[in-house]
Amino acid sequence: MTGVFSLLPEGRPGLLVPAPGAAPGGSEDLARYLSVGGYAPLPAPDRLLDRIAEAGLRGRGGAGFPAAVKLRAVRDAPGGAVVVANGEEGEPGSVKDRWLLRHRPHVVLDGLRLAAAMTGAGRGCVYLSDTPAERAVRQALAERPPELPVDVVRTEHAYVAGEETAVVRRIDGGPALPTAKPPRPFESGVGGAPTLVANVETLARIALLHARPDAAGAVAGSHLVTLSGGGGRSGTGGAATLVEVPAGTHLKVLADLCRHGRSEAVLLGGLFGGLHGAGWTDLQLDHDRLRAAGGALGCGALHFLHPEDCPVSVATEATAYLAAQSARQCGVCVSGTGALARTLTAVAHGEADDDAADKLRRWSGQLPGRGACGLLDAAARIAATLLAHFPDRVDAHRRAACPACAGATPEDGRRFAVPVP
Repeated sequence: MTGVFSLLPEGRPGLLVPAPGAAPGGSEDLARYLSVGGYAPLPAPDRLLDRIAEAGLRGRGGAGFPAAVKLRAVRDAPGGAVVVANGEEGEPGSVKDRWLLRHRPHVVLDGLRLAAAMTGAGRGCVYLSDTPAERAVRQALAERPPELPVDVVRTEHAYVAGEETAVVRRIDGGPALPTAKPPRPFESGVGGAPTLVANVETLARIALLHARPDAAGAVAGSHLVTLSGGGGRSGTGGAATLVEVPAGTHLKVLADLCRHGRSEAVLLGGLFGGLHGAGWTDLQLDHDRLRAAGGALGCGALHFLHPEDCPVSVATEATAYLAAQSARQCGVCVSGTGALARTLTAVAHGEADDDAADKLRRWSGQLPGRGACGLLDAAARIAATLLAHFPDRVDAHRRAACPACAGATPEDGRRFAVPVP
């Protein structure tokens, strides 16, 4: 099953629940958004900020950082603030941000308005690379001119282009490449001003939480998840299913929804959360629980591996893609991702040295945290989880080439890329 679905209990507010009369697959216009409580007045910004903290809303860009903490940091920094709706989806297996911008641009702009009120910002930006999304956002801005100046900033799509310092650098006229930290954007961002860089789903949940304060906890505890898999050697990640679910939903429920129930493994969090084999059906969609299991929720993209999909091949293609997507600004990232990709390619082709697994294990422990962004961490986690969950498969590849891994070196990420439903 592919498409867009909500698994929220009846009556629970969500981002995939269309307004009455909304055309399926179309962009929600201003009248329909107003009919569900959109753009409601905000008499007390601090009260909304407290409500966000009480609800426990976490950012949806990948790290899962508490949204209220970021908002307060920007609010309390000296100088006029800037707020940015970050809609650049670097993860090839994620579609949620582009879907929101294409089909519900007003809920994102409403969240940007509220973030500006809570931080005292005098300028806003919508940052994206998707043409249909840009068209929908500009139409929404024309329908309802914003209360503060809002620029739409276009970037070229790349894995690192959505990293928060890359966002700031691009808005300031430079390349969309990460910079060293500190300072972080909340200290010195766009034009040197304290800047909130917030994922578009995070902003949409802020808007929904404001419209439905009676359901704040439920709004904060729901997730947009992209499900894909079964592409195998066909060259693509297959079709995608975008689903909204409560936190704690078992991954087996999600796999069954999109006919991936026979899968033997799952790649978590886009390319950031690593591979998980035996026992993956018992995992629950929850930041803390997945972290305790050695994975990560990341942007909420799940790629299921069917019996014909070799985990060594998947890990090889993922690290090759990440190595190709490196900004090439950090020597440790260039050398680290390159070494991981080359060694995994050798494993996949049955050409690895006897110490390949030991090298992969050592590198995956030494490399995290040493790059300017999370790309190196993602590559290291893929290698580490491959070794942790599939040691026998890795060992078998040392002795002979695997038919499923033949040619498993593409760097364009096409195995993981999925279209927006």
